Amino acid sequence: MRVLLVEDDPQLADELARALRAENFAVDVAMNGEDGAHLGDTELYDAAILDLGLPRIDGLSVLQSWREAGRTLPVLILTARDGWSEKVAGFKAGADDYVTKPFRVQEVVMRLRALVRRSTGHAAARIICGRLLYDAQIGNFEFDGLPLRLTAFEWRVLSALMLRREAVVERSELLERVYEYNAEGDSNSLEVIVARLRRKIGAKMIETIRGRGYRLTCAGV
Repeated sequence: MRVLLVEDDPQLADELARALRAENFAVDVAMNGEDGAHLGDTELYDAAILDLGLPRIDGLSVLQSWREAGRTLPVLILTARDGWSEKVAGFKAGADDYVTKPFRVQEVVMRLRALVRRSTGHAAARIICGRLLYDAQIGNFEFDGLPLRLTAFEWRVLSALMLRREAVVERSELLERVYEYNAEGDSNSLEVIVARLRRKIGAKMIETIRGRGYRLTCAGV
C-alpha cells in the first residue's frame, strides 16, 4: 500500500512517515499544499493524510481540487482546529475521516487501514482467501493459521492482491503501490517479489495473467 502524507511540520511528518513505514506502507511526503496537490493528481495512492493548515495552498483547497477532478482516494484530515464548523467544512470538501491534533500516531495508522479496507469494498476487518487470512485492522497475514512473515515489499504486493482477491491487478498498478516516489522499481523486481510470495503461500494462489498482471485466487488451494 502507498500513502501520500501532506504535512508541513517536519517533526510530525517524519514521525508519521516512520510509523507508517514500520507498518510496511510506502510513504510519499509533501511539505506544502502545492506539492501535495500535484502528487495526488499524478501518482497512484491507496489513501492520503492531509493537514489543513498548509503553506501555498491550504488543505481544504487541495481536497476540493482532488474531488472536483474525480480523485476518489480516501482522505484522512489532520488539523489543530477542533471546532465543529471546521470538521463540517472538511467533510463537505470530501474528507473520509478526521483526526484532531494532538493525536496518537497509532490511531492514525488504524484509521488509515480502515479507510483503505472500506474503499476496496470490505466491511469486515478479517479477509479470507482460501488458506490465507488478512487482518486488515492490524495489518497481519496468516497462512494455515500461522503468522506469515513478509518483507515490506512482499506485504505491499500481497495486501494489494488480497484487497482485490479474484480480480486481476495490473502490473503497472502493483508497481505504483509498492514503490515510493522516485524509487527504482521495474517488472523484474516485481516478478522477484511475486516468486518469493509463491514460495510462502503456494504457487497456485497467485496467477500470472499474461500481458496484464496478477490475480490472487481463493478456490481450490
